[in-house]
Amino acid sequence: MAKEIAGLIKLQIKGGAANPSPPVGPALGSKGINIMEFCKQFNARTQDKAGKVLPVVITYYSDKSFDFIVKTPPVAIQLMEVSKLKSGSAEPNRKKVAEVTWEQVKQIAEDKMADLNCFEISSAMRMVAGTARSMGITVKGDFPNNN
Repeated sequence: MAKEIAGLIKLQIKGGAANPSPPVGPALGSKGINIMEFCKQFNARTQDKAGKVLPVVITYYSDKSFDFIVKTPPVAIQLMEVSKLKSGSAEPNRKKVAEVTWEQVKQIAEDKMADLNCFEISSAMRMVAGTARSMGITVKGDFPNNN
């Protein structure tokens, strides 16, 4: 018989750096989940991505056991890495802070494709470009047509 799902918890944690302090501890502790067990498993799975912010979806069951899925880093964080920014623009419509190329946008889109709700790489590239625009990052050149 399958376990009964009690709920989901979504967190963003740096890879290989989960510890029982907030936000991890209170989020898991309030649901009765073993915090140290989660931290050990998460850190073991994400050692290769140390330092990168990773979204994680934790499914916890009525018997206090849990499973979790680690997703790819958010597009905004990948754009900040590529453009070497600390943060996006405070006024993205007026003040542009960086530039990226369509090739860089394509790399991010291919990396994030599994977590996006689109089927074609061109759609994913448009989504990444939209995120860049909302952060005050301009995308250089014209959209590459694959006709």
